[in-house]
Amino acid sequence: MSHIINIDTATETAFVNIAANGQVLQSLQNESQKDHGAFVQTAIAALLKNTGLTFTDIDAIAVTAGPGSYTGLRVGMASAKGLSYALNKPLIAVSTLELWASAVIQQSAGTNNSTLFCAMIDARRMEVFTAVYNAALTPVLAPVAMILNESSFAGILAEQRVIFLGNGAAKWQKICSHPNASFATVANSSSAMAGLSYMAFLKNQFADLAYTEPFYLKEFQNNA
Repeated sequence: MSHIINIDTATETAFVNIAANGQVLQSLQNESQKDHGAFVQTAIAALLKNTGLTFTDIDAIAVTAGPGSYTGLRVGMASAKGLSYALNKPLIAVSTLELWASAVIQQSAGTNNSTLFCAMIDARRMEVFTAVYNAALTPVLAPVAMILNESSFAGILAEQRVIFLGNGAAKWQKICSHPNASFATVANSSSAMAGLSYMAFLKNQFADLAYTEPFYLKEFQNNA
């Protein structure tokens, strides 16, 4: 049985879980973004105690690599890389956008296979980090930083139904009136990450511990 610690501190809500063969055994969540750094290690210790596992039972460490909050991504990546190095376990990097899309795909079982899923992370003002996937999680639009306007996604919406999701979708919903657009709330992202990291583990899709960095998508700019 494969046990993986999954860490997500990419956005305002963080979680850590321990999963066995892609199924969450236990998960803990933190809603205070400024406390993500303190949350991760205490959560891991609590989860190991609650599940009766030890670090020797862990087979891999998975982390959301981005895009997302710059500070949050650094917190998660540093924690995951530190554990991976100390335990000599492989590191798995998961796209935040792919994770959210996967969660909504799971929620939308029975949806027409031609439906697309557009994940959006709020990047302030009218900008989002976004990507579009089909039901098989194949990218239709690769991750990109986009400033939204009324004509955004016009070509895709003209051809297919698109479900928009994520914490950046609300501001798009205010200006989007296309009949092929619908909106969903991301739920069970902890379960979705357990599934994604387990599939990566089975395929030996491991990140390079020395060179893997957060995927910011857009470099930090201090406008102060």
